[in-house]
Amino acid sequence: MSHRILALGFAGLGLISAGCAKKSAPGNAQWSGTAMNTMMSLVPGATASERFIAERQKLEVVTPEQGLQKSWEATIAFCKTIRCEVMSSSITTGTGDLGPSGTMSLRVVPDDLPKLLAHVQVVGQIATHTTQREDKTTEVIDTEAKLKNLTSFRDSLRGMLAKPSATVKDLVDIQQQLTDTQAELDSETAQQKILANETEKIAVEISFRVARASESSGAFSEIRSAFRDSGSVLADSIATLITVIVAVIPWLILIVPGVWLLRRVWPWARRNQKSKPEAPPAETSQRG
Repeated sequence: MSHRILALGFAGLGLISAGCAKKSAPGNAQWSGTAMNTMMSLVPGATASERFIAERQKLEVVTPEQGLQKSWEATIAFCKTIRCEVMSSSITTGTGDLGPSGTMSLRVVPDDLPKLLAHVQVVGQIATHTTQREDKTTEVIDTEAKLKNLTSFRDSLRGMLAKPSATVKDLVDIQQQLTDTQAELDSETAQQKILANETEKIAVEISFRVARASESSGAFSEIRSAFRDSGSVLADSIATLITVIVAVIPWLILIVPGVWLLRRVWPWARRNQKSKPEAPPAETSQRG
């Protein structure tokens, strides 16, 4: 009985890992048509030509400062009127030089995405709109194959567990294998839900920011820019001065005592030089 359990266990694990081998083997970046048709048959309601695409859209919306919070709240409220789900949202009030801003993360059914975009265009001006798509077909097929193999393996273990001829050791081994299989099955089921959420709905990230007042025109625009940048210029100058002082300090430790010692020694050396007697001129004899 134990040998049959081990054989069945290895067979089940081999079937489970078959999907991973397809994905990780070299040269399998594109599956053949026959393999794709076979694997797509494991996905309920899927056809060979169907692709599972995870789509993400990012929008940056510009609104007047006094209307930002109202636009942010109106978009969240509108999301609840369509097939849309608010995953996260946040808003900040203006502090200092930073203006107010708001963000939200939504998941919307593809058919209702045009309605959401039309609403956003009403509450503000879309400054940037980015679309990203990722093909999740292989991951969906792998997950469905693993689920099918794990479910079949679990049912086989349950059938073996119900046999009256099983010994206590067999029951312990089967129960341990059944526990491990159920844990893997739960993990793959959670992954299946994540993939379904990514491929059946579109992720939309919207950020709201305040429109900046134009400062490019006007006779005093350069003066305003100079006053605005004066703080950073002053900080840079002070930082440079500190750097120079720190670099010079070690040299001052050597230069200052050297200059002091030179001023002490130089007058003494000059006095000694002047006080030395001059050598008498050599006498020369003349012949008459």
